[in-house]
Amino acid sequence: MKAYLTRRYRFSASHRLHSDSMSAEENQVVYGKCNNPYGHGHNYFLEVTVAGQVDSHTGMVCNLADLDTFVNEKIVERFGLSNLNTLPEFQGVVPTTENLCRELYRTLEEGFHFADVEKVRVEETMLNSFEYAGGKEIRK
Repeated sequence: MKAYLTRRYRFSASHRLHSDSMSAEENQVVYGKCNNPYGHGHNYFLEVTVAGQVDSHTGMVCNLADLDTFVNEKIVERFGLSNLNTLPEFQGVVPTTENLCRELYRTLEEGFHFADVEKVRVEETMLNSFEYAGGKEIRK
């Protein structure tokens, strides 16, 4: 029996949305106030959904402690309280929340091996959230 587990985390980070391939005017039109040269911050909420067979011994898809340890060490500590623009993952890439989702998914997909990574969802503001499933169809 395949089951899904979604766990929620929180971290804060800042970014500036700016593309070196566009003029200052184009950046202002495309990114608006998010193109502020001093950047701006968000309190992000991250949802990680993993899936797998329910273990007959534990009754779980995966151990929550394993997922929490991985996410806290590889994502929250890595991206939290940082300026995303300064991180190697975003050199040459605009650190939009769409691109942040892709990077968080990649981090999980490459390193978390206790269950299958289904998708990540990042809530940037009360009005904006983004999901990425690595090319898989997103299960609602």
